[in-house]
Amino acid sequence: MRILVLAAAMTVLAPAVATAKVRIHIDVGSQRMHVTSASGSYSWPVSTARRGYRTPRGVFAARGLQRMHYSRKYDNAPMPHSIFFSGGYAIHGTYATGALGRPVSHGCVRLSPAHAAMLYGMVRREGARISIGGSR
Repeated sequence: MRILVLAAAMTVLAPAVATAKVRIHIDVGSQRMHVTSASGSYSWPVSTARRGYRTPRGVFAARGLQRMHYSRKYDNAPMPHSIFFSGGYAIHGTYATGALGRPVSHGCVRLSPAHAAMLYGMVRREGARISIGGSR
């Protein structure tokens, strides 16, 4: 039964990933995000999971968008322009911009508030294919 549910979920998500116009690739090793969309190509520093935590690897579709989300798990921490891609994992803005380029998060992918807002708008208009790879 579990396999049938997983297969059905993959069938529903596969078309969304295939038709998405925004391509987001996060390289955990270099702590960079590369974005290609109708509005151009971008490369931005990010922060992924610090030691003891993990950022999921694989290919994902954007599962939900929230202009402002507050983490229930981490002291109501603000997560502006959140793009959820796997369970509670999201790409979102951070106000701790001095830490960008280093692994410091609990698993989410953090980027500057301005870049998060740009990315959020692109994904809202065009959909997204998110791939995460690399190692530290």
